[in-house]
Amino acid sequence: MAPGSKKKKKGVKGSPVDKLTDDILTDIISRVPYKSSRCCKCVSTRWRDLFSHPDHRKKMPQSIAGFFYEDYNEDRFPKTARYFINVPEKGYHLIDPSLSFLPKCESLDIMDCCNGLLLCRCWKETDPKTVDYVVCNPATKKWVVVPATEWSSKVNVTRLGFDSAVSAHFHVFEFIHQEVWGLDESELSYYGGRIEAVATYSSKAGVWTHKMVKKYNDFAIPAHSKGVFFNGIMHLAAYDDMVVTFDVKGKVLRIIETPSPPYCYEFPINDVFLSQGQLHFTCSTDSESSDIISQESSESDSSNLLVWFLEDYSSEKWTLKHTISHLQLFRNIHLGYPEYNVIPFHPEHNMIFIVCGDENTLMSYQMDCRKRRFLRRLGWDGHEYLSVTKKNPFIPYVPLFMESLADGPRKPI
Repeated sequence: MAPGSKKKKKGVKGSPVDKLTDDILTDIISRVPYKSSRCCKCVSTRWRDLFSHPDHRKKMPQSIAGFFYEDYNEDRFPKTARYFINVPEKGYHLIDPSLSFLPKCESLDIMDCCNGLLLCRCWKETDPKTVDYVVCNPATKKWVVVPATEWSSKVNVTRLGFDSAVSAHFHVFEFIHQEVWGLDESELSYYGGRIEAVATYSSKAGVWTHKMVKKYNDFAIPAHSKGVFFNGIMHLAAYDDMVVTFDVKGKVLRIIETPSPPYCYEFPINDVFLSQGQLHFTCSTDSESSDIISQESSESDSSNLLVWFLEDYSSEKWTLKHTISHLQLFRNIHLGYPEYNVIPFHPEHNMIFIVCGDENTLMSYQMDCRKRRFLRRLGWDGHEYLSVTKKNPFIPYVPLFMESLADGPRKPI
């Protein structure tokens, strides 16, 4: 370059993301998982301010806020009562458990919750023997009616599939066992409670369809089994150590065998959960634990709670993630070894929530540091729900502040 000449400065181009409006950027971030969205706060001052601005904060991915909880007492009216229990230190406003924004009905059961939407079964005021489903968003008070099938008032297991990052539409699954399907007694399988057909509803199509379960696929699903809608597939724990998976049309995709250590108890802690993008499974063993447990735990001389995760989905390989003795888990909370139920996993942390004992004590347990935390005693009412024949009375709830269900029909029940 000649003496005295000036070096030409290169123009600096801004990032294409900088050209996005705050509303568009917020909409993009709202569709990523909660844990990933927390990292977005560190990208720039502008991104950090998006999370703190009241107009945008509620649209961002949320963590678990608490649980809807139902209990039952024959000596009061109404016999069934519903509550909302906040997870401590989350700062969410208490949710109205009555869901008073919904149209009036004779009675209402919360059947499932999936990514911020509730699936409710509503018994009509005009005819208490007939039902409709309602899918609603408690955070925005939006709701739509899903017409019932001829089996809706009789099925024990109905689940909801929804993923706002993929679509604004949802799917409802009805699992119809052979007795409800109406088979002649001579046609009934020896497999009690066998699922004979799966009916599915798509909010996009607005119609129900059903798939018959092939005869060689024998399985029954407990009423308490929690549905996990993951990667567009519904997963449900079934009897006899298996997780059954279904596509959104009700077709059985595969049956995944679950871990079955010797002396594994059958009461309703054996279930499948979703946490940190992986399927998890819990089960309990008595004091005569197997060698594989002994290798993982120094407390092998006592009964244990075991936590597994599905390390490889394609090969169906489960890996033991955590073991804790019941003695350590319930020390100073309950004398002896109580009946208990793992409600959910925390969606983003190695934490589980447990209800145990006659007084339904709610507690959390951090697996990484083996730290327990007593939350509250829920009381004697509803203790009978700790049973495979009753639906799970504890429904975990993660708020969804995005506008959804906008295209659905809002017709009277």
